Amino acid sequence: MISHEIDYKIIGDDIQVVEIELDPNETVIAEAGAMLFMEDGIQFETKMGDGSEANQSVMGKIFQAGTRLLTGESLFMTHFTNRGVGKKKVAFSAPYPGTVMPIDLSKIYGNELIVQKDGFLCAAMGTSMKIHFNQRFGSGLFGGEGFILQKLKGDGMAFVHAGGVVMEKQLNNETLRIDTGCVVAFEQSLSFDIQRSGGLKSMVFGGEGMFLATLRGTGRCWIQSMPISKLIQRLSAYGPNSRKESGSVIGGLGSLFED
Repeated sequence: MISHEIDYKIIGDDIQVVEIELDPNETVIAEAGAMLFMEDGIQFETKMGDGSEANQSVMGKIFQAGTRLLTGESLFMTHFTNRGVGKKKVAFSAPYPGTVMPIDLSKIYGNELIVQKDGFLCAAMGTSMKIHFNQRFGSGLFGGEGFILQKLKGDGMAFVHAGGVVMEKQLNNETLRIDTGCVVAFEQSLSFDIQRSGGLKSMVFGGEGMFLATLRGTGRCWIQSMPISKLIQRLSAYGPNSRKESGSVIGGLGSLFED
């Protein structure tokens, strides 16, 4: 598998955009609706599948596209190709505030990266996108990532978006416990699971949730400071339907007994 070689630039701080420069006949694939702008000469087509397998059968394309529905993504992907003369640019923006992570898959263990189900933004043509089933029942049920993740495979550039600030951690036969939902991506050499956050008192009153995500082994992982689920939860506390006493201990306990 040989991916197209693309040049890129990350623009912005808190709400980032990735601007990709394509040589003639180079292609980048992206989630439907992610395009911000494209220069004259860029043509786009909406297709089933990522196009990484040129000789894939029609049924194979339908099956691959159908599996994307399990991750909550669109059935189709958009292919942007430079059909003009000279270099042309196309830009993509994330669906919510956060960080765009450029990742060179050729430098990832096994050329495969496991990504949260809604984390993919765009990638060089030749990158394969498949679903990755989390085989551990506990991590699928309580881990915030679900049973189904995305697996990116290739040797070119891929771009993943995350909420808030992103931290890269290198584990060397170590264990790292993370707030559930804050895991953006990790190398396949790491094992993903969940565990209780502590005793019953800590689980109920500690404010850290009942479970924590756990990564074990040797490899790299990426963590986001503000996943979209947590952002929505925090903002909803200040909405018109929120109660003034919800910030107090008594109000918090009272909410436990609501229908």
